[in-house]
Amino acid sequence: MIQFRASYSRSILLQLILLSIVLLLIIVINLDFVNDIYFKNQATRVGYIVNGSILVLFAFGLFRVISLLMRYSLEESALARFLRNVEDEEARPTDKISKNSLIARRYKSVVEISKHNVAVNHSALASTLVASESTRLSLPKFISNILILTGVFGTIVSLSVALLGASNILDSANGLGNMSLVIHGMSTALSTTTTAIVCYLFFGYFYLKVTDVQTQLLSGIEQATTLYIMPRFTYQTDSMLHEVGNLVRALREAAERMGQVEADFAEAGSQMNNMMGSYADSIGNLDDNISEIKQLLRSGFRLPE
Repeated sequence: MIQFRASYSRSILLQLILLSIVLLLIIVINLDFVNDIYFKNQATRVGYIVNGSILVLFAFGLFRVISLLMRYSLEESALARFLRNVEDEEARPTDKISKNSLIARRYKSVVEISKHNVAVNHSALASTLVASESTRLSLPKFISNILILTGVFGTIVSLSVALLGASNILDSANGLGNMSLVIHGMSTALSTTTTAIVCYLFFGYFYLKVTDVQTQLLSGIEQATTLYIMPRFTYQTDSMLHEVGNLVRALREAAERMGQVEADFAEAGSQMNNMMGSYADSIGNLDDNISEIKQLLRSGFRLPE
């Protein structure tokens, strides 16, 4: 039995939607606090630029994660349909399955290889599939790695702004006017760090879940290949010996049945011979009885012999 969850990616999508709603509710409840940190009394555009860059990067990566989850949801449905077709003993297990699905392409690959009377290298097929699918995670992996670095970059830039304000305070006779720049730099450092950490935690969790979905799907495909596809088209030495052993065992059982049938026919012939002997005796007794009846009739009616 294949260990496979056909709705795993959909459950992850549901988690993403629910957590997004919770995060939005938290932002709405604390809207005044968010406004004070991100929008109020901004002396420069550093905060807007850095925080905006982090959010754009986060949104782009999240869009890629959602698209992957939706794609893998279709692949899981195709694999589940393939398994149902196999259980129903359909002539073509890929019926009603998209030709571009992973399981349909795997089935087609094995069929094409077997047509050339070449042994199917399951390990090579599995490695090729893993390599092909791993490239789809390169962008989410890159975004997950640099999200936290964008927060560090924003902190460094913001501290540079704060140090610039402090330098102006020291250089000018009346530097109190530059104090707002120092405070703005410290506030921007806090906001960019907070934004990067929240985005990193949210995105990092679902990035790991996408890798789990991919691993679970590829595992299901390899199990289906091993259990249902390879035995149809490949013949290894051990499997052929096993088939020959089964054939010899079946022939032995057929020979035993034929011997039993022959014994039954012999017994039936013996019984028929006995019946024929009994029938002959019955015929002889019937002739004697008829002769006796004739004699009685002659005697009773005083007929001549």
